[in-house]
Amino acid sequence: MKISSKFTVAVHTLLCIYRFKKEYKVTSDFIAGSTGVNPVIIRRTLISLKAAGLVNVAAGTGGAELAVKPEDFTLFDIYKASGSMEENIFGFHEQPNPACPVGKNIHNILDSHLADAQKAFEQKLATVKFSDLAAELKKAESARSGTQLRT
Repeated sequence: MKISSKFTVAVHTLLCIYRFKKEYKVTSDFIAGSTGVNPVIIRRTLISLKAAGLVNVAAGTGGAELAVKPEDFTLFDIYKASGSMEENIFGFHEQPNPACPVGKNIHNILDSHLADAQKAFEQKLATVKFSDLAAELKKAESARSGTQLRT
């Protein structure tokens, strides 16, 4: 099962806000131009990020800004804020056959491993600060242009 694209859209949105904050009014239309996602979806993403306290959004076309310092939140915070977090990230087929030795035991065999994998995934997200991503973006831009960018 795939994790919803809401998570990556939220990360992209926050990076746009961070990267362009000094140069442009960062609106949902502006972010949509970078993400390739409909502005309505970006507005919904901004609402979720605002509810989590990660962004401030000015009414109308006022634009968005980070509400938290980049070093003070992680990918896990974005994951939770985006509404992508589910109780179980792994989908399970609904009706394993209880008359089959595999079907009746599949949950006993697999559930704890999947729970461990989900926990490891969430713990890894919690180790990546947004400031790490911002630094990686700056480095990637510098490598492409051969110049150092201001942020």
